[in-house]
Amino acid sequence: MSRPQQILRTLTTSHCIPEDPTGSPRSVAPSLTYSSSSSDEPEEPVRRRRASTKLISQSAADVQRLIGEPGTKLIEKCCGGGCCMAITKTDGLNYERISLPDNDAYRHFRLKVGGLIPTTLSSVPDAPISNTQLLPIKNATAIPSPADSAISMGEKDDSTDFTPHSIEAPIDTSVHPPNFVQPHPPYNVYSAKIFNARELTREGAEKRTYHFDLDVTDYPEESGVDFKVGGAIGIMAPNDETVVDELMDLLLIPKFIRDRPVLLKTGGGRWPTVWGAEEAREIITTRRDLLTWCTDIQSMAPTKPLLRLLAEHATEEDEKKLLMFLTSAEGQGIFCDMRTVTHSTINQLLHAFPSSKPPLADLLSHLPQLMPRFYSLSNDPHESCVPRAGCSRLIEIAVTVHEDSHWREGTRTGVGSGFFERQARKFIAAEKNGEKLDLRIPMFKGLMSNPLAKQFVSDGPMLLIGAGVGVAPFRGFVQRRLKNANCANKVWVLQGVRDSLLDELYSGEWGVHEDEVKKVVQSRKPGSGSGKYVQDEVRAQAKLVWDIINSVDGRVFVCGSSKGMGEGVEEALVDCAMAKGNLGREEAQKFWNLKKEVGQYIAETW
Repeated sequence: MSRPQQILRTLTTSHCIPEDPTGSPRSVAPSLTYSSSSSDEPEEPVRRRRASTKLISQSAADVQRLIGEPGTKLIEKCCGGGCCMAITKTDGLNYERISLPDNDAYRHFRLKVGGLIPTTLSSVPDAPISNTQLLPIKNATAIPSPADSAISMGEKDDSTDFTPHSIEAPIDTSVHPPNFVQPHPPYNVYSAKIFNARELTREGAEKRTYHFDLDVTDYPEESGVDFKVGGAIGIMAPNDETVVDELMDLLLIPKFIRDRPVLLKTGGGRWPTVWGAEEAREIITTRRDLLTWCTDIQSMAPTKPLLRLLAEHATEEDEKKLLMFLTSAEGQGIFCDMRTVTHSTINQLLHAFPSSKPPLADLLSHLPQLMPRFYSLSNDPHESCVPRAGCSRLIEIAVTVHEDSHWREGTRTGVGSGFFERQARKFIAAEKNGEKLDLRIPMFKGLMSNPLAKQFVSDGPMLLIGAGVGVAPFRGFVQRRLKNANCANKVWVLQGVRDSLLDELYSGEWGVHEDEVKKVVQSRKPGSGSGKYVQDEVRAQAKLVWDIINSVDGRVFVCGSSKGMGEGVEEALVDCAMAKGNLGREEAQKFWNLKKEVGQYIAETW
């Protein structure tokens, strides 16, 4: 299937090749003017060393020498789950030797236990209390739709309706979440058909990125909130079916009851809904649905209550002792390493401590809610009619696959991006075989209130700075802006990539002659000794940056990863203000903070 062609009324912009907007009126937002001594070429600012700065430590040994006590003493919460909230105790302890788990899942944690643990432990939490019950249902076959029937306990809340209701057709929860998984009540998750899917990156790219055209022609009206340029949609991505089955295998849940309706009773909170009311619930569902759509079994880091639960149900004595040690004050440092050194999953924990088989209801009380993943639109949703498809309305998104280390497979994909990749590969394989599959993406419109959508305006010059998939929403900006091309509505794009031959996204798909509005910066340009990052190009375009941000309705947008690119671009913008505004570093930082407050500098990073 060829990619749908969009009808864009674009005019030439050859007369709008970047020029200095020196004649543009100045912004009413807080701004600073040029210094008479400033020049076109940025000068390296003199960075004076603060007299109060003194290097006092370079290693853990230095820190221990300074604080005068062994171990690690941290006074702030640093990584959650009870980590770094207590002192690691090591003085005056007697130790015993235990046998450590002999499996790859445990070894992947790289815990420095050494087989010796204290015989007496302190600050061990009490056995956790379960907030969840899974009860059998008599005559389950008489229930019209186990995955969608729901009963609410407690006061009625206007924002959520959990009373029993009839539905026209049962929902297939193998492809769509049950009705009680609501994004923003009273609206439900919408099943968007994949109109087209393709891979944007080429073989050899460091990261894989896919493009999706989603058919939203029949999306229901929602209080006047429509798709917006730069807006983001929420995706209710399920856990991988193989991961869910593996978890139920580890918990020894018989296969014949995995899809059998059960009565879920909760003592309070929002779970298993997303943003439902804080209340007790009784919901008819299945074990598989709860693990597939409602529980994060992949993105969590171990918590002390979870490890205490595993210890409570461990039948092997040394495993129980080790788990108890990890929840104690004496095992504090090891516990922190367990949370921060590796990216673990509940399946890995159960493989690492194989004698622990906690009841599913208890485990569900200590695992986090599976939350929506958000993705920015990569097109102008108001110019998305596809005539050959009966003028279907499409929205477009780009998804980069996120990968983490895995103790057995080497790498694993994220929940959301992994789901998208599985759907894309099914679509592409079917298309090659001449088949047409009905593949769906569970999504919701949301409020379209993310910073990129809120601050987009039709007038004034714009500089769009992004790297990787961060440039995707800018494509919609350019499409919208250049429908009415004129020099008053200038737009420039600085796109950072590793290698333009492998991972430049949407090359030739911006709806205009790209050389007029976009410059690609390669960090790993083939045949060159050293690459160039997008923040380097920001510094090289210092005059353009300064002119745009000081123009009426001028805006600078930044989108991409906060690590590296986001931080580097912010530093480069400060350097531009110092070079062209004749400002000190602190003044330049205040300048950009003011621009951020009035909506002229918008950074959307993750």
